[in-house]
Amino acid sequence: MRAILDHCSGATQRSLPAGTDFIEEGGKTGHLFVLLEGKVEVVKGDSLVAVIDEPGAVFGEMSVLLDRPHSAKVRTASDCVLYEFDDAASFLREQPAVALLIAQLLAQRLHVATTYLADLMHQYADHGTHLAMVGEVLQSMINLPPMQVAPGSDRQSDPRM
Repeated sequence: MRAILDHCSGATQRSLPAGTDFIEEGGKTGHLFVLLEGKVEVVKGDSLVAVIDEPGAVFGEMSVLLDRPHSAKVRTASDCVLYEFDDAASFLREQPAVALLIAQLLAQRLHVATTYLADLMHQYADHGTHLAMVGEVLQSMINLPPMQVAPGSDRQSDPRM
C-alpha cells in the first residue's frame, strides 16, 4: 500500500503519541487516515484484530465507502505520523487511482476471508456444530443485494436498516 503515499499531497499531516485513539468504533467521521510512520492497533469490541506498521496502510476506508459508522477502534501503539483527509469522499472522487488501490486492498481482504471461511466449511461441514453453518455464511455473503453507495453522503439512510 506504499503506492498510496504518492497521492497524499494536500492531506493534513498529524503526529500522534502512543495510546491515542484516532478512530472510535461506532463513530462516523468521514475521515480517511494513511499511516506514514509508527504502529497502530485495530480493536473490535475487546479484541485486538491487527497491529499494523506498514507505511501507506489506510484506516477509515470502509466507513467512508459504505457511509456507515466505523467498524473498529484504531489507536496508536507507538508515536505515529499519519496523513488525514477530512473529506475522504471528495478525495476519493478526485483521486480515482487511490480509490482503485483501496478497492484492490479490500478485494484482497475479502479473498483471504472467504478462503478462510471455505476452509472452515470444509473442515467442519459434517460436525453438526455451529461451525457447520459457515456454508450458510458464505452463501449469504455471495447473495447480498446490491447497495447504492454514495461515499460520505449522509443525506439518505440505508433503507435496509
